[in-house]
Amino acid sequence: MKIAYVDCFAGASGDMILGALIDAGLNLNTLDSELKKLHFPEYTIKAGKGVKKGISGTRFEVTVHGDHGETPKHGHHHHHAHRNLEDIRKIIMSSELSDSIKNNSVTIFERLAEAEAGIHHKSVSDIHFHEVGAVDSIVDIVGAVTAFEILGIDEIYTSAFRIGSGTVDCEHGTIPVPSPATLALLKGRQIKSTGLDAELVTPTGAAILTTLSTGFGPMPDMQIESVGYGLGYRDLSIPNILRVVTGKKAPAAEYDCVQLIETNIDDMNPQFYDYIMGRLFHEGARDVFLTPIIMKKERPGVILSVIASPGIVDNLCEIILQETTTLGLRISDIQKRIVAEREIIPINTAWGPVRVKIRTLENGQKTIMPEYDDCKKAAGRNNIPIQQVYEKVKREAEKNFSGS
Repeated sequence: MKIAYVDCFAGASGDMILGALIDAGLNLNTLDSELKKLHFPEYTIKAGKGVKKGISGTRFEVTVHGDHGETPKHGHHHHHAHRNLEDIRKIIMSSELSDSIKNNSVTIFERLAEAEAGIHHKSVSDIHFHEVGAVDSIVDIVGAVTAFEILGIDEIYTSAFRIGSGTVDCEHGTIPVPSPATLALLKGRQIKSTGLDAELVTPTGAAILTTLSTGFGPMPDMQIESVGYGLGYRDLSIPNILRVVTGKKAPAAEYDCVQLIETNIDDMNPQFYDYIMGRLFHEGARDVFLTPIIMKKERPGVILSVIASPGIVDNLCEIILQETTTLGLRISDIQKRIVAEREIIPINTAWGPVRVKIRTLENGQKTIMPEYDDCKKAAGRNNIPIQQVYEKVKREAEKNFSGS
């Protein structure tokens, strides 16, 4: 499995992510060819080498060609185009990009819209993007998603986010750093202050990484294949650089450290558990499960158990306290968890694409399991038994992957 570790030691932005991926081996012409599938207004992308504090890297830039001449993304003026979420969704979904690129790109914009809606106390449909809605920012977001796919990255891990302070000027006027949108997007993620008077993590950078990453924290065990440095446009006391490390994930069984959140509940409507479990999974929980118990006065109850990475435990605890009737939570460290190598791969079927999960053991033995939700949707769309879909997808996947 090929993974990427994004080291945000000096923040993160869309252009820095793309610069780092190009520096790590992404071919600029290949990226440009894919982005042309957007059928977007005239623009050009370029990348060039540079040095920040003695470290060589790549700077990525988008130039928009408008009626008033060329507008570099990082010049003194921005090319503003006010678009709402539906406008951007139509642009992306009508392209010839792969379904995974389109879906991930739209999800990033949806999270940006939700963050802005919460800040301005508006509905998502009423949010009009400014800087993020401009051509260059759409290229940054769709470009980053496309770049990870071109490089064959199966999983993305991200470090703690290093943030700055002070203020920054934007469409709404002067706002604090980190911006409200950035902070909303970083909920549940670990941040560390640099004390620098500068915007280090942009909303675009935060949205891309918090949407695409499967884990946050220290660098995972891996066999390094390439290292790339994406240059920012600021001159700071530290290198204004984003680092991306790509390589192979440690094979088969590996160890990681997680935490267990538990609480006993005996006075809540059991219909609520489905919604609560969905929220917890959406916010990054590794696993959520219920155990029936008998509590005091012989009342039937449930243990709600959540396994999660340490960096998001506080956020998950807040959700549990908000959504359940519990008066307290137990948090314990699971010092060692053995994790089998797994990957999720979409396969084409007569009913459309269906994902399968492939687990590989130390001896190379593979176990293939179709994703239930995909089988459920395919069965519903085609009015056929789910068992028929499941067995057919399993046989097809075993034929394609068992010997690989």
